[in-house]
Amino acid sequence: MREASFLSQNQEKWRRVESILDKENDLDPDESADLFVDLTDDLSYAQTHYPKSVTTKYLNSIVGGIYQKISSSRKEKIGKIVNFWKFEVPLASQRHHRELLFIFAFFLLSVLIGVVSTHYDETFPRVVLGDEYVDMTLDNIEKGDPMGVYKDAESNSMFLFITLNNLKVAMYTFVAGLLLSLGTYYFLFINGVMLGTFQYFFVKKGLFLESFLTIWIHGTIEISCIVIAGAAGIILGNSFLFPGSLPRKASFIKGAKEAVKIFIGIAPLIVAAGFLESFVTRYTEAPNILRAFIIFGSLAFIIWYFIIYPIRLIKKL
Repeated sequence: MREASFLSQNQEKWRRVESILDKENDLDPDESADLFVDLTDDLSYAQTHYPKSVTTKYLNSIVGGIYQKISSSRKEKIGKIVNFWKFEVPLASQRHHRELLFIFAFFLLSVLIGVVSTHYDETFPRVVLGDEYVDMTLDNIEKGDPMGVYKDAESNSMFLFITLNNLKVAMYTFVAGLLLSLGTYYFLFINGVMLGTFQYFFVKKGLFLESFLTIWIHGTIEISCIVIAGAAGIILGNSFLFPGSLPRKASFIKGAKEAVKIFIGIAPLIVAAGFLESFVTRYTEAPNILRAFIIFGSLAFIIWYFIIYPIRLIKKL
């Protein structure tokens, strides 16, 4: 192809690239990828057929420009993601420490109800946990492997099932805040009673230490996420119920944004809890010191990221 024909055939596309490079807006990812591929093809063709022409030099310059634009856009997006986890989630948490403390107290009260009910009524665990689960656990205790329930399923399939289930529970607890906050209280109460019943069931069997060092390997993060999801749900509901000086709609939109940030903040932790339950909890023969380290390390991270770090961060700003 003659150079003049090559220019005529592609000049409209190249002018579009020039106009994009002159703008400060981010590129659309699909469009930028297509343009970059087309331009490198054009440059390759020009280098082959017109190696010393002005066209080749021109194409080389706009290919470099579009590459820099793409790189800059990617760095900007990565920076936004980092800032979200580094600043937005912790600051949103700090603004709602009161709700988090209140929900923790409510959840703890629900756990105590489960503990007391199990202490005074031996049939209560069957009501809450179900006959099948209780009978299976009693059978495992008789076999000398009380935590055998965590070893039954294959790790990969268990990870997928547990993670999806935990995400579902957290989502229900969060979204139920739309029911004037009452739905969130309901899910927190049910989960708190189940937790208290479940843990105290092993206490009554003289298995507190073994159950603690097994259950809380994953339970520390898992239960923390449910409580935090509950706090996010209360923020969601209360923003509508108690708008303060703002119009109700504006208050709800503001509260929803804060609540969603906090809920997104726990999503990776829910995945981490699913991983621990599926791949780590099952090793009940692991040294107690290692299991305790995982439990208290997880607790330390939760306290640091959602309480200590946000307080320190707000003081620096």
